[in-house]
Amino acid sequence: MNDRLASIKQEILEGIEKSATSRATAFELRKQFLDSKTGKIGQLMKEMKSIAPEERAAFGKGVNELKEWAQQRFADLDEKMKARELQRRYEAEKIDVTMPASKIETGNLHPITQMKNQLIDVFAGMGFEVFEGTEIENDYYNFTALNTPQDHPARDMQDTFYLSPEFLLRTQTSAGQIHVMEEKKPPIKILSPGKVFRSDDDATHSPMFHQMEGLVVDKKITLCDLKGLLDMFVKKIFGEGTTTRLRPSYFPFTEPSVEVDVSCFECGGKGCKLCKGTGWIEILGAGIVNKNVLENCGIDSDEYSGLAFGIGIERVAMLKYGINNIKLLFESDLRVLNQIDDNE
Repeated sequence: MNDRLASIKQEILEGIEKSATSRATAFELRKQFLDSKTGKIGQLMKEMKSIAPEERAAFGKGVNELKEWAQQRFADLDEKMKARELQRRYEAEKIDVTMPASKIETGNLHPITQMKNQLIDVFAGMGFEVFEGTEIENDYYNFTALNTPQDHPARDMQDTFYLSPEFLLRTQTSAGQIHVMEEKKPPIKILSPGKVFRSDDDATHSPMFHQMEGLVVDKKITLCDLKGLLDMFVKKIFGEGTTTRLRPSYFPFTEPSVEVDVSCFECGGKGCKLCKGTGWIEILGAGIVNKNVLENCGIDSDEYSGLAFGIGIERVAMLKYGINNIKLLFESDLRVLNQIDDNE
């Protein structure tokens, strides 16, 4: 019996010496001997019934002494392993305070988000409320209610992403003004920013881009109101010396319709590469809300009139930040994006 106990003790010592390299391996070694069901010392206690009665007391005493000795050895081993692992962790995590500090990169808002926020701030200061419509619209709100004829090219499959004969991805945030005019009585003064989708892709166009529709409906609204509002807008975005000019154009939902140019903020109107020598840069489309659109929404066009304008957020961002390819705004190249931060 004494030989067996001595043999198990020797196994424990050799195991600790050879294989206990971490707390995990020490735990596994401990289970081999002290586990109540499968451990070698636990198995010895199960042999008690086969020991002669006169030898049982001595056998039990010897096993208990071995068990207490093994428990203490493994407890000491666990403390040793814990101290060793802690030291390794200290070594791995220690910092040389004499080394230069690591540069911490700070993020900033995407240029499109920055520009959107700037535009909202400018128009909110003029009393505009923000309305965000849905990106999926039906044909009525995107085209019909906006006085777009059935044979208008904008309805063609090559220009519009149709989800079904009735539903489509909105091609303009102008659809939002119909929802507002149906639900709210004049006076109305809203901005409708958001994503729009068109089948168009080149250096200055993207299949998905951001637009901001502005709408004002009240009594006696004229082109003079539109001009004054847009002059204030370009001064806030491009600088105090900037102004606008209106050129006749055509949009189904406005009459009269205008293309709006901004005086070149790069050269002050003298002519440069940015404005192609003209001193002016086309920036947005606008006009007086077509009477048919007002009537479609249940607004008396004899009593009320309105103005509307649509701003391409990427267009304004590209002009302000000197970006010559719209794809640079969508490729998430930090070398580009880190150069543009109006929040600094």
